[in-house]
Amino acid sequence: MANRSTANTNASNTNATNAGAAGANAGDQPAASAMPADSIGAIEGDSIAVSGPMSVEVVHGQVKTVLRSGSDVRVKSGTARIDLVEGGLITICGPAHLSVLKAAGAVTVALDNGTVHIHIGQTPIVTVYTPQIKAQPIAIGEAEQDLLVGFDTPGAMCVRASRGAVRLEQQLTGQSVVIPQLGDVLLVNGSLDSLQTSSGGRCLCELGELRAPPETQTEAPGAAQVSQLATAEDIRKRNYDAKPELPARQAAKPTPYEEPIYHVIVPPLVYMANGKNEPTFDPAMIILVRRVRVRPTVIFQGRVLEEPTVQASILPSVGTSAGKEAAAPVAAKPAAKPAAKPTATPSMVDRMKSFIHDLWGKP
Repeated sequence: MANRSTANTNASNTNATNAGAAGANAGDQPAASAMPADSIGAIEGDSIAVSGPMSVEVVHGQVKTVLRSGSDVRVKSGTARIDLVEGGLITICGPAHLSVLKAAGAVTVALDNGTVHIHIGQTPIVTVYTPQIKAQPIAIGEAEQDLLVGFDTPGAMCVRASRGAVRLEQQLTGQSVVIPQLGDVLLVNGSLDSLQTSSGGRCLCELGELRAPPETQTEAPGAAQVSQLATAEDIRKRNYDAKPELPARQAAKPTPYEEPIYHVIVPPLVYMANGKNEPTFDPAMIILVRRVRVRPTVIFQGRVLEEPTVQASILPSVGTSAGKEAAAPVAAKPAAKPAAKPTATPSMVDRMKSFIHDLWGKP
């Protein structure tokens, strides 16, 4: 520890200020290259000391210290946060001391003392090592993972699984146990046999606000964009040759076919465990209800016109010769006789009278 070069907060702020001034002099150009493969995330804190591999990157227009694999972090007081490159957050509640490693996309946190609160998604894979216990979160489906590992007092270790489960393994004996979701336990002297439920008032460490994963600029500082004025041919192609964007035609929805709905109402079945004979219901009590939509009555509106009459032809005047010739056949035609009245059907009495008359009237 004595040979390590520790960078305290004031030195980090001084380096950040100098880097920011250099960036301003260069015209606020973005970073020249992307983050290295072993980059873990940007760290922020009020009173922190970072030693080992690190880099200064421009993240969202701000100059920040990015931890790399092998960095050693010491939080003297307050809290610090590490925004992971792949997304996620590690909150450190001090006083705390830890180291971070990264290999093949997996992040390892070696916790010496203090408390860490970790919130991640499907990536990256984060494992917490203490001198005796290994804690690894277990995702439930595709849900996010949230766990807390810390030391309340020397020898007393707190583990809390807020989202997902946590697998605890004793590094010396290989004994393991799974803490379910929302589990809060306390271990004494790193022994899983002393596992006991905690009240939740130990190892308090608030997570903090989640942020988007940092992104670095990859364009060269000297790169410049040159624009040109549009020519007359470009304007013609844009205004006249461009095809109009017509709205897509929506397919006509088929009219749903309305079918009758049948509903069967059956009396409730009764079961009596103490009864000798089970009661039965009458099938006549079953009701079948048919629901249909009544179509509206067709009503015709309009007028009924009379049959058109044929107009009689105009006859010539009687005073003329043509009139006399036309009137002669008309006058010679005899008048039609009235139709004879139909003969009434004789009644029973008339028939008896006719029979007696015929019987006695003969000589």
